[in-house]
Amino acid sequence: MSRSLFIPEGYKPKLTIRQTQHAIKYIKDIFQQALSFGLVLDRVTAPLIVQKGNGINDDLNGVERKVDFSIKEMDIEAEVVQSLAKWKRMALYRFGYQPGEGIYTDMNAIRRDDNVDNIHSIFVDQWDWEKVITEEQRNIETLKETVKAIVKAVAAAKRKVSIRYPQLTSTICETPYFITSQELEDRYPDKTPKERESIIAKEHKTVFVMQIGCKLRSGEKHDGRAPDYDDWSLNGDLLFWNDTLGMALEISSMGIRVDSQSLQSQLAECDALDRNKFPYHKMITDGTLPLTIGGGIGQSRLCMLLLEKAHIGEVQSSVWPADMVQECSENGITLL
Repeated sequence: MSRSLFIPEGYKPKLTIRQTQHAIKYIKDIFQQALSFGLVLDRVTAPLIVQKGNGINDDLNGVERKVDFSIKEMDIEAEVVQSLAKWKRMALYRFGYQPGEGIYTDMNAIRRDDNVDNIHSIFVDQWDWEKVITEEQRNIETLKETVKAIVKAVAAAKRKVSIRYPQLTSTICETPYFITSQELEDRYPDKTPKERESIIAKEHKTVFVMQIGCKLRSGEKHDGRAPDYDDWSLNGDLLFWNDTLGMALEISSMGIRVDSQSLQSQLAECDALDRNKFPYHKMITDGTLPLTIGGGIGQSRLCMLLLEKAHIGEVQSSVWPADMVQECSENGITLL
């Protein structure tokens, strides 16, 4: 088939469809409890849509088309969110949260331009979280300690799931290996970013690749990042080695958010200084919005990892190409 689909040799799901549905709920229940406890987060409600043109919707890599539509009663245009990176920081300000306090929410999004394969879907579901920090906490140690807390929550969820379903035999390394995107390029200069990630994840099992968004010495980026939410010097991606697929699986993208200085520097680098007209960006520049750290944790990808599934469609309902559905069916992979 023309699309990227990988069928692991000899793959057979370890859980029935009904067991899988039960396990998905179990994982989502226990993991969000562990996450909220470990990071001191309150559960809040969040929007599926936001008003178009107010600068709140996430631009991701800056090229993805948003799903937009008109609203009959309001005479305005709305957009389906792509993530809640900016909305969360605004919410912390509006709700009066203080340093050390934070929020998390279930985020559902549609990313119409995403490729569909074993680990990508146009439907995105994740736990979006955000926490207020102080100026003194805007450093790499805060980032690393937060990553360790998230890994601890993932490992705890895996242990509980494996007790309930002993046929699930993979394990989670609880000690993350930290490396910058430049160090990774220096180590494997002849590999692509994704190849580098799989090599390092296979070796260390749990890896956090830091400093994503700026150009590397090669002139290429490790991966794209919007210039107005993460500080590119204080962010990263959390990867776990996926035994089922034999590859690195990104579970979370996160980071310390931009302050006034890093916002202007990154907007200038991306030729996006026109965004300073939006209220969100003005509130960062004038210091109205709190300093924060935050990220998203993929719910379906976490379920994939813990339930040892070969395709994200085994743990979420979405829309798939007809030839992908057929090939998966022929190889024992049931897409929900």
